[in-house]
Amino acid sequence: MDETAIAFELPHARASATHVGPPLDRISVRDYTRQVEIGAFRSERGVTQRIRFNVVLEVSHHAAAEDDDVDKVISYDTITEAIETELAAERVNLLETLAERVAARCLADARAVRVFVRIEKLDRIPGTLGVEIVRSRVADAAPRLRPVLPPAAAAAADPVIVYLSPEVASGPAATGWRDALVALGRPVVVALAPREPQAAARTEAERRIGLLSIEQAAWAFAGADPRFDVAATRTELDWAAKQGRLTVWAPAHMTTAALKHPAPGPDDPVGLAAWLGAELGAAAVVEAGGRVARPADLAGALA
Repeated sequence: MDETAIAFELPHARASATHVGPPLDRISVRDYTRQVEIGAFRSERGVTQRIRFNVVLEVSHHAAAEDDDVDKVISYDTITEAIETELAAERVNLLETLAERVAARCLADARAVRVFVRIEKLDRIPGTLGVEIVRSRVADAAPRLRPVLPPAAAAAADPVIVYLSPEVASGPAATGWRDALVALGRPVVVALAPREPQAAARTEAERRIGLLSIEQAAWAFAGADPRFDVAATRTELDWAAKQGRLTVWAPAHMTTAALKHPAPGPDDPVGLAAWLGAELGAAAVVEAGGRVARPADLAGALA
């Protein structure tokens, strides 16, 4: 297929036609449409217009399919968050500028290899007009026209880890603790203890049984209150934090996969909560029923 024939194809077709070497995996977001104030003309200032994004991100090979592990792949959120972050950063005149910035943010992930970004204005003419760029990942030390920085609001998404002992999670004040967690108005991850105290695990089987007991407690906690969801993977927890949601941690997946920073066992649920806080870069780790003795004390402890 020659360059003329593929000029107006969607990015996935151009990616296939122009790639050299072994095929790469691709993730894509198509027809992602937003109302945006953009443009260099006076008539485009102070008004919004529809902008459509089509993005294909080529990624290095991975083993996620072997064990169905979501944490081993680049999430589609990488693309949509790149778009939303750059739209929120500042008003720009040119689609070219926006495309460059979206591409750079997508390629900031070390697993990304190449990205195709097409952005089109849908309301300027009877048809569509737009720009398409192709960019490859550059070494971290290479100079950039504009550094790719984390979103300014990223700190606001840092979750709070709140450990609830069995006495707190299912005791007479449980409803008050749940309401206090919701009233914080920020992303919260609830860490729980096993349903029954656990001795130090001597075998992997005993460790997994203890973790399963924590997960049973998590599902029971969330099942009793629709304001809370259960999350087992780093991907789910990160997404929930960015959405400001309240989650209950099911620890088996993350702790079993933790090789660089081994996690405490289910006999040390407070240590597990602290480990999770370190992994997520949490804003705080709080033990309910300890220093924070009452639900009314929770907000003050995080002020």
